[in-house]
Amino acid sequence: MGVVYDSQIFNRQRYGGISRYYCELAKGISNDHKFDIKILAGVHFNEYLPAIPSNLVVGVKLPRIPKATNMIEKANIAFSKYWIKKNPVKIVHETFFRIEGIGSKHHRKVLTVHDMIPEKFYPDSDINIIKEIAIRSADHIICISESTKNDLLNLIEIDASKISVIYHGYSSDYDPKSEIFQRRTVVDPYILYVGDRYGYKNFWGLIQAYVRSDHLKKNFKIVCFGGSPLSPDELNRANKMGVLENDLLHFAGSDALLRQFYQNASVFVYPSMYEGFGIPPLEAMAASCPVVCSNTSSIPEVVGNAAELFDPYDIDSIVTAIEKVVFSSDYASNLVKQGLWRIKNFSWQTCAEQTGLVYSSLV
Repeated sequence: MGVVYDSQIFNRQRYGGISRYYCELAKGISNDHKFDIKILAGVHFNEYLPAIPSNLVVGVKLPRIPKATNMIEKANIAFSKYWIKKNPVKIVHETFFRIEGIGSKHHRKVLTVHDMIPEKFYPDSDINIIKEIAIRSADHIICISESTKNDLLNLIEIDASKISVIYHGYSSDYDPKSEIFQRRTVVDPYILYVGDRYGYKNFWGLIQAYVRSDHLKKNFKIVCFGGSPLSPDELNRANKMGVLENDLLHFAGSDALLRQFYQNASVFVYPSMYEGFGIPPLEAMAASCPVVCSNTSSIPEVVGNAAELFDPYDIDSIVTAIEKVVFSSDYASNLVKQGLWRIKNFSWQTCAEQTGLVYSSLV
């Protein structure tokens, strides 16, 4: 059975959870020989694609050219439509949202909804209209959590029987003997934050909690990993809030380096106000790092009883949760043990197998 993934997300993300998801799907589903999997990436700048088997990818990686983004996207669409006409394709799994897909009426369209963030936080965004049209035109929709499914059904009138919930996996290839794990980039104890820092991610809620606690300020630094470098405006804002210049650090790099930071952190804090799933808490658990996170949206569904939860809208709640973990080694150790059990419920292979069943049900 021919299954293709379109180019959209790979011309939008260099790194990112959504593009990684499709790469993991392609790898996992290709192990089932009844599927012929192709990612029609076209011209892209994604860093994950070169790391998967080359026979799964139709495309070429080039440096990103921002001014040519629209032209490249049009060329990718034209190429993909031509490729599909010449090959026996049954399923088109679109990787983002557009009004007109690359498939025809002869193909079954699958769409994954990762979250309803634009609808909840940016209701006037143009993407919401395009997204709703794409969702209504899909033959089947995959949601990555029950929380996301419920949000979708509450915000868009759609037949619930067309929706499957399939959890993400997480990257589990940890090798504690690897050289990168034998060193510690940050020697002092630190609180780890991973990812972008804007809006609903609630990074500044974490900073408020940090400066409110003399115990946290005295004993820990805050390390940010990923996202853009800390800007002068961010550093100035943090300084005005009471964060010392050397106590707020930023790093970026490979997955292996990120794992080193998880492994050596005193705690990983995930203060987001909304997530469709939330892979970082699972990555932290896999690296034996205790997790403290928000009690909103899909996050409790993912972490179960393996994390200390807080109200992300209540700064005192954040302070209490972090202090409870970092100042009690017994409690932190118990969370680590619970986390190592929790992650057994999630794997990319299971995600791929369940997605393959969706494809098979449509033809």
